[in-house]
Amino acid sequence: MAEPAAEADVSQFRFYSQDTSAFRVKSLPDVPFNIGEMYSGLMPVKAGDTSRQLFFVYQPTINAPVDEITIWMNGGPGCSSLEGFFQENGRFVWLENQPRPTINDQAWVNATNMLWVEQPIGTGFTVGTPTAKTEEEIAADFVGFFKNFQTTFGIKNFKIYVTGESYAGRYVPYISAAMLDKKDTEYFNLKGAMVYDPCIGQYDIAQQQLPAVPFVKANKQHFRFEADLLQDLEKIHASCGYKAHLDKYLTFPPPGHQPKLGRTTTSCNPFQRIQYELRNTNKCFNVYEISQRCPKPTDVMKGRIPYFNRADVKSALHAPPNAQWSMCSNGKRVFTAPRGTGPEREGDLSADPIEKVLPQVIKATNRVLVSNGDYDMIIITNGTLLSIQNMTWNGALGFQQKPVTPIMIPSQGDMGVQHFERGLMWAETYRTGHMGPGMAPKVAYRHLLWMLGRIETL
Repeated sequence: MAEPAAEADVSQFRFYSQDTSAFRVKSLPDVPFNIGEMYSGLMPVKAGDTSRQLFFVYQPTINAPVDEITIWMNGGPGCSSLEGFFQENGRFVWLENQPRPTINDQAWVNATNMLWVEQPIGTGFTVGTPTAKTEEEIAADFVGFFKNFQTTFGIKNFKIYVTGESYAGRYVPYISAAMLDKKDTEYFNLKGAMVYDPCIGQYDIAQQQLPAVPFVKANKQHFRFEADLLQDLEKIHASCGYKAHLDKYLTFPPPGHQPKLGRTTTSCNPFQRIQYELRNTNKCFNVYEISQRCPKPTDVMKGRIPYFNRADVKSALHAPPNAQWSMCSNGKRVFTAPRGTGPEREGDLSADPIEKVLPQVIKATNRVLVSNGDYDMIIITNGTLLSIQNMTWNGALGFQQKPVTPIMIPSQGDMGVQHFERGLMWAETYRTGHMGPGMAPKVAYRHLLWMLGRIETL
């Protein structure tokens, strides 16, 4: 049942002031609930320079006040964090196939102050021309934005947590490391980080090609391939050296660092072969959530006029009225190095996070969580775990013991596997696709509480 909308008493708002009043969100179209204290709008990367700005939504916790901020970013690169706000971990969510928004009982604002940020420049409602060629550059932009945000909202000495999913597996460690490098706990007191289904290794090989065939075999009911096709895939898996690589390096403890992997070749591309064959077994196959079947779901975030591209919604959120919002950048590039360059071929030249920045963040906080959903094929669970086994942090390479401890969720039962070593928590989630907080909200809320230091096991 919807809560009746009522005029809010701003005197009760913790962050309302003369400086923040212009950012206040009074209501959202088609959201029949009392919005409470919420702010959104553009904030410059450099104080006083409106030519480059990031877009944000900020909602303080709806429970007891806390001196902390949890930042959320979606990936892409170039995909909007408003997806996280409106379909994953926000207080109000409008999910696929739903006729209207609903209250999210597992909203992260139940526990913490939430800041959803569209970035880098070129994403969503952001203002400016993309110039970045590296993660270090977009991290510098973010740090500038975040300092300006805190100054505007009168925030100092808060604990900071940085989270995200997918390509934000690169954003989160680099932005977190940039905060640490500031050595300024007044504004950048980083205490933890968390990434879902993240690009942390060479994802097209380590997190896709290498584990693709075992992934299909483990999920036969969703692929429905004939025996002869499975045999062909197994031959590719073996002849390309993928089987031998997994057998040797997806072990606990790992035997050593993995050799550098080359680019995918036409003859060693089981991932593409699987996508091609799926046309015959499931025309509505979703690489982000393999259990999806026809008909494809309706989605208010997409279609002819996406929700956030409506004029009334843009007005409510103080977004640029002439901006053409889309969930992802639709071919517009947010990194500007030549196409096909960088470890992920996105024009992003920075090294994989497992090489330096992710270990740096783990060492500094001892509160980092990496999660993967088992129904995600774009970033495969065993590929993410393989990448972790190729990372040295806090004095050792990889996990020394195989993850086996279950994640038990009341009313849901066994929902995955957890494992903690040397400041890093691994969380595998069963029956869940790429968008973890949206697809498994109760599990994700446990992840959040762990990162915030409220619980010690999942």
